[in-house]
Order: sequence, then structure tokens, then C-alpha cells
Amino acid sequence: MLRGFVIAGLLLNISLVPHASAQSLADESGRQLYMRFCASCHGPTGNGDGPVGSQLEVMVPNLTGLSRRYGDRFNQAQMREIIDGRASVIAHGTRTMPVWGYEFWVDEGADMEAEAAVRTIVDKLIAYIRSLQT
Repeated sequence: MLRGFVIAGLLLNISLVPHASAQSLADESGRQLYMRFCASCHGPTGNGDGPVGSQLEVMVPNLTGLSRRYGDRFNQAQMREIIDGRASVIAHGTRTMPVWGYEFWVDEGADMEAEAAVRTIVDKLIAYIRSLQT
């Protein structure tokens, strides 16, 4: 009988402990997101020299000169389309990088709240990449 109370007490105690929710990618900083998802190809400083990039058949872009390349203007809308990847971007050419918008959406739960999180994640990545401009 005592054993039954102990088991019941343990089960009750377990059910009262709040479950830790998984941390959203949207809670990470732009730098953390960049290091986690971009640095392997684009390099930790954005120079296009990441360890995976050298294994690809295409040259990985140097992200530090994007503003210079476009007349000292950082094109946030274009960056959003490239990073998200769910819309076709002709200017970017063939899609050689992951469709991060879809990947983030799935990671965040693939629902309406996830879509809002994707916007936040992409915004943070854009801000961080903008900070890399030389």
C-alpha cells in the first residue's frame, strides 16, 4: 500500500512540474543564427570561406561586400527573398542554398505562429549580415 502512495506521489509530482518548452529560433540573436545556419558555407566573418563552402560546386558569396556591390545600398528586400527562399528569385540564379524559410517554418511548428517566427528569424539574420558590411 505504501508503495502505491509513493508511485502516486511521484506521478502527481511529475505532472505538476511545468514542462520546459523548446526554445524558439526566434529567441536567438542574429549572430547566433548566422553561426548556426550560415557560417558553415559563408564563413564566420561572412567572407565566403566556410568549411562546407569549399566542397560546393558553386562559389559561395562573400557577404561582407553586398552593399558595395549594389552602390553602397544594402537591399533588405532582396536579402529576405534569398534567405527565405520560398519565393523564386531570378536575380539569385539557381537555388544552391537551403530554403531557410521552409526549414525555419518546420522547426518552429509549421503553423501561423511559425510564420511569424520565420519573419523574426530572417529579420535577425538580415540585421546581422548588414552589420558585416565593410
